[in-house]
Amino acid sequence: MGRKAKLRNFHAAKWDEPIIFELSEPGQRGILYPKVDEELKDEFGEIENLIPEGMKREKAPALPELAQPQVLRHYLRLSQQTLGQDLVIDIGLGTCTMKYSPKINEQFVRNPKVSELHPLQDTETTQGILRIMYEFEQMMKAISGMDAFSFQPGGGAMGIYANASVMKKYHEDRGEGDQRTEVITTILSHPINAAAPKTKGFKVINLMPTETGFPSIEALKAVVSERTAGIFLTNPEDTGIFNPVVKEFVDIVHEAGGLCVYDMADYNGLFGIARAKEAGVDMCQFNLHKAFSSPHGCMGPACGAQGVKQELARFLPVPTVGFDGEKYYLDYDRPDSIGKVRKFYGVIAAVIRAYAWVLALGPDGLKEVAEVAILNNNYMMKRMLEEVRGISLSWENVPERLEQARYSWQKLKEDTGVTIADINRRAVDYGLQSFFPSHHPFIIPEPYTPEPTESYSKADIDEYVEIFKKIAEEAYTNPELVKSAPHRSTISKVYDNLVTDPKDLMVTWRAYCKKRPMESKTESPN
Repeated sequence: MGRKAKLRNFHAAKWDEPIIFELSEPGQRGILYPKVDEELKDEFGEIENLIPEGMKREKAPALPELAQPQVLRHYLRLSQQTLGQDLVIDIGLGTCTMKYSPKINEQFVRNPKVSELHPLQDTETTQGILRIMYEFEQMMKAISGMDAFSFQPGGGAMGIYANASVMKKYHEDRGEGDQRTEVITTILSHPINAAAPKTKGFKVINLMPTETGFPSIEALKAVVSERTAGIFLTNPEDTGIFNPVVKEFVDIVHEAGGLCVYDMADYNGLFGIARAKEAGVDMCQFNLHKAFSSPHGCMGPACGAQGVKQELARFLPVPTVGFDGEKYYLDYDRPDSIGKVRKFYGVIAAVIRAYAWVLALGPDGLKEVAEVAILNNNYMMKRMLEEVRGISLSWENVPERLEQARYSWQKLKEDTGVTIADINRRAVDYGLQSFFPSHHPFIIPEPYTPEPTESYSKADIDEYVEIFKKIAEEAYTNPELVKSAPHRSTISKVYDNLVTDPKDLMVTWRAYCKKRPMESKTESPN
């Protein structure tokens, strides 16, 4: 059929690049500031006298000292060792909806008219950005059917947490806070659908899937009671299976007095096809940094757009954006609000990118996004199952899938000893980004959940499938080659050493210096 793609001869750049503090040399400078003119000194005095005492540092910050060429080399070398959507086919990042973000949207958010805005400016000077926030809320209301939105949550998880906060506040406001102590979710919903309610003090009940790929009505009825505060559902779940009786789930919970929350992070296959309103839910959450095209950005900068029905709007985070017919304003007069879940108003850049993306596509374009995403996924699924040895589909008796599918490499593991972690590392040797195979818990053994969004062409998908055909062939003929991967990557081996003790968590140089003072003194002049 002429669809066989040629595998690229990929080899990553490999620099033994120290961190920037280790490159520092006392006295090196990237820029020299001119001395203050004597006339300015005479008029305004010494700079030191212009700074309030409470704002003066006791000592200079411990910043790295480098010349401009050293800085350029350092960051350009790091960039050569980085893979991402603009460099590689990012289908396989595992349920994360990695898609192309139009570069004109980057011009919008980097324009000084946006980037130089300050959240403490008077609203008289920020009418433009407030208008964008207000108008985008109207778009999101149309897309979801919800009645009000907040863009304050800093990601999908925070959006779900904000909805859990609204749920708790709602029941407390009705005098049922002590009674409504249980939340229901499904084991294959995103883990945060259990974690967020748990942090709010709810007891979490997980429902297991049946042969249909989603829990039964009978299982739900068995756990619903007068203690039920609500249910958190991801639909479709990361398996790509859509729960067609979701409205019945919602009705059962409503009858018991609970609220229903729809996690719509997997919405890319539903634009213009299904809305939260028609499912009957009370709240929902979208990821603007994924389905709505704002870059994923390694867990941020993100925006978890939180939508609610009218009767819950008074609980939304403060402030909200309003319009009185003449000007836009920030509404802080919200006595029933859950308060803030993030500083200021959220990540405005994510809102602007999503706003521009929706305007560019319009209603018909949004629906086409979903249709192409579903088409891409089902084309890739057919090729993967027919041509890649050792892979299978979860819930094979339910072949219908939407925007993604969860596969299993269990047979390949049984036949060769090669695991999904080995495949992940070997994929890097073919120019793919190391992917996130699946959410825990691993109900499906050796799980793998790629999502070919509308951004990828048939040629991209063909090349992607050929890579995994090749890796599977290698696993059956030379398993040690796969197990010892990567061989052509920036690093020679990726070890699965998860940090489980907070004492070992050091995400900044400052934290490292505090927790490892002796090592940091020998490794850096700072």
